[in-house]
Amino acid sequence: MKKYFKIALYLTIIGLIAIISVNYYVKSSTKTKIYYSAKKFPKNDVGIIFGAGINGNQPSKYLKDRLDAGIMLWKAKRINKILLSGDNGRDEYDELTVMKNYCYNHGVDTTKIFIDYAGFDTYSTMYRAKHIFKIKRATLISQKYHLNRAIYIGNQLGVKSVGYSANQGEYLGYKYVTFRECLSTFKSFLDVLRNREPHFLGGEININGESNYSKEDKR
Repeated sequence: MKKYFKIALYLTIIGLIAIISVNYYVKSSTKTKIYYSAKKFPKNDVGIIFGAGINGNQPSKYLKDRLDAGIMLWKAKRINKILLSGDNGRDEYDELTVMKNYCYNHGVDTTKIFIDYAGFDTYSTMYRAKHIFKIKRATLISQKYHLNRAIYIGNQLGVKSVGYSANQGEYLGYKYVTFRECLSTFKSFLDVLRNREPHFLGGEININGESNYSKEDKR
């Protein structure tokens, strides 16, 4: 019994070292690519906004701040197009309709809005950005805790990425999501290593072509 306990202990220690090392590597290699002000922010053709929860037909604070940041960058001409990526897998939970309506209601030209209907996690979003939307460079818009991982995945998959921090004030559960991000970062590192394909791919939607924003959707 003592032997198995030692083996479990050693494996736990090795696992913790691996997680800490990967997180350090990801953060140190991406920290200079995160921006906090639009003044010195490099221009990019595409901005990607990641889903972050909704309350009924309204975005959560996390998501609202991401959308507001993306809209601000678009109006400031720091990005030309917006790719919205989120979860619309259930009728009662449709992040993307909320996101696209929010952008429309805040003045974004719908011909400049593209929709990723299968961005169920960050890795899937970036993989699909590369292979479905044919994006080569992108501005990633999210809270600070999430950007290191998103930028790392993007760059590893061939989407040259920088990040814009959407942090505004305090967030419910921010310490928890920051802690959880350590595990998510390690998982994403493994996803990149094995070149994981998302469950859903679908046909090509070239970001330089016609927008797939549906004008028939409810607003």
